[in-house]
Amino acid sequence: MNDIVIIALAGFTTGITTVLFGFGGGFVVVPFVYQLLLRQPDVAGNALHIAVATSTAVMIFNAGWVSYRNWRAGKLSSQILFPLLGFIAIGAVAGSWLAGTIGEALIRGLFIVYMVVAIADCLLRKGFIGGSAPRRLAPVTVTGGGVLIGMIAALLGLGGSVMTVPLLRRHGHTMRDCISAANPLSLPVALCGATTYAISGWHHMPASGYLGFINLKILAVLVLTGWAGSVFSRSNIPAVPDIWHARVYVLLLCVVLLAMLI
Repeated sequence: MNDIVIIALAGFTTGITTVLFGFGGGFVVVPFVYQLLLRQPDVAGNALHIAVATSTAVMIFNAGWVSYRNWRAGKLSSQILFPLLGFIAIGAVAGSWLAGTIGEALIRGLFIVYMVVAIADCLLRKGFIGGSAPRRLAPVTVTGGGVLIGMIAALLGLGGSVMTVPLLRRHGHTMRDCISAANPLSLPVALCGATTYAISGWHHMPASGYLGFINLKILAVLVLTGWAGSVFSRSNIPAVPDIWHARVYVLLLCVVLLAMLI
């Protein structure tokens, strides 16, 4: 029962972070689910694969719902989304395939390194906290950067928002626009990643209630509580000033890194 409560709280938090920061699940879900599964001997050897796989499946629902709401509200810009969306999808296919060939320890190490680099990049390079002058994404950034974002995000089950938000922020977009774009840009990663993990984990799990590496019980709890969190966020959390939005974004990354290290 305690595990379900913890997962429900993680799901509710994920719904809030999806709306406020574009995190469709990975940064909150992966550390919590990973720690819980480590205490279950029958699946402990695949704990991180299950956590990442379930996270990508959660992102389909969370990021999809918020993207739909933003589209209905006219908050999505086609100039920001295209053609970056297509190149992220290409990278997501490659990253999803690569994830099946990498061991648990290496994935955990990559997750931690990725978080450290992301935090340092936001803090040390100019343009994230205070913003910068608007400018278009260069073609090489759209192509090479899009493929790289999709590959890393699918490999680690993160959705890519920690790269797309800083990238768009440094090109002069407000945090609100960056986060509105981060959710639809996470969808190809979520779809490719969940499909690949479902196939690659087929018949690998000794316990019932799994679709490949995706834990269906945890997925259901996270989706329901995530939806509740997104509704709560839209109704009860006021708009945050742009500079504080950026600062809290970095702080949340630090909290997630600490949770994974502990």
